[in-house]
Amino acid sequence: MPLSPASPRTHLHTRSVVYRGFHREDGMWDIEAELTDVKAYQIERSERGVMPPGTPIHGMSIRVTVNDSFVIQAIESSSDDTPFDECQQGKAPMQKMIGATMGPGWRQAIEKALGGVRGCTHLRELLFNMATAAYQTIPSYQNRLRRQAGLTESNSDQPPYHLGKCIAWDFDGPVTQRHYPRFVGWQPLKRRI
Repeated sequence: MPLSPASPRTHLHTRSVVYRGFHREDGMWDIEAELTDVKAYQIERSERGVMPPGTPIHGMSIRVTVNDSFVIQAIESSSDDTPFDECQQGKAPMQKMIGATMGPGWRQAIEKALGGVRGCTHLRELLFNMATAAYQTIPSYQNRLRRQAGLTESNSDQPPYHLGKCIAWDFDGPVTQRHYPRFVGWQPLKRRI
């Protein structure tokens, strides 16, 4: 369903963000992200001079290489368009993310390694959602490869990670009932303090 009609307005800014997932020939996975910010009007910046409408203020990208367990094996970033030359200093700290796992604690790992003045705000923002892109890329393709090989799905006694994380994937909901009936009503074990 589309949004309701908007009030009269003037378009000023566009942020475009794209995520892509790839399966590499060596069995690893590349997750790539791009971010571009543009103004719909001319601006003048002390560091870059007059910038016509549509000139990127930010043009940044990241490639993260992960293994089957979502552990970062390599990371590369590019900052082709930045408001300041000093923004280039945000690329080197990204290497601190090698060894981090895209899963529970992901946002905390990013904040610990790159938070505040330790990293670039925009590269951090891209990283946050790269875990979601990885999750959209890797498990479904692994399942496809298993099906093509004639193998059955895992019979783990643990539910898939996405169950219980969204209104549609409620453990007591109809989607879980249809797709994962053995996990309907599932409750994680309570940790003892």
